[in-house]
Amino acid sequence: MGDPSEFSFAVRAFLKAYRWRRIDPVPLTPLPKPLSECRLALISSAGLTLRDQEPFDKSAKGGDVSFRQISSAAAVGDLVESHRSESFDHSGLDRDPNLALPLDGARALVADGRIGSLATMHLSLMGSITAPGRLIAHTAPAMAATLVADAVDIALLVPV
Repeated sequence: MGDPSEFSFAVRAFLKAYRWRRIDPVPLTPLPKPLSECRLALISSAGLTLRDQEPFDKSAKGGDVSFRQISSAAAVGDLVESHRSESFDHSGLDRDPNLALPLDGARALVADGRIGSLATMHLSLMGSITAPGRLIAHTAPAMAATLVADAVDIALLVPV
């Protein structure tokens, strides 16, 4: 996160007034096997979609809490970023979606034998969810079920 002085007055005021949720204790599940045997899923909050998928709704009150599945075989150049936040420069994601969904790096880790395999599908959702109740109650369990069905052992969350 940037220095607060980098943000507009409106964003600073919002961040100061926002009721942040605290998770305590943070849940932890020890990894039962080496990374070289694990199946990895990537999860991005950059609002990435494939060109033929419905974009995220930037106008949804509190944020669009849906998610998209991105094929492990997808070309990084076919990803489109539709994050609603105006609090950061989107040009880097436009140039290289690997910054938010590091598919090429994950593929290299599999090729090097550092990770066992990649999930069939990776997940993308919208960041800047200011009303996370539906995300927590509905979206997160659906995303978890998707990962369990794909026998995912570990997930890398790339927050944007």
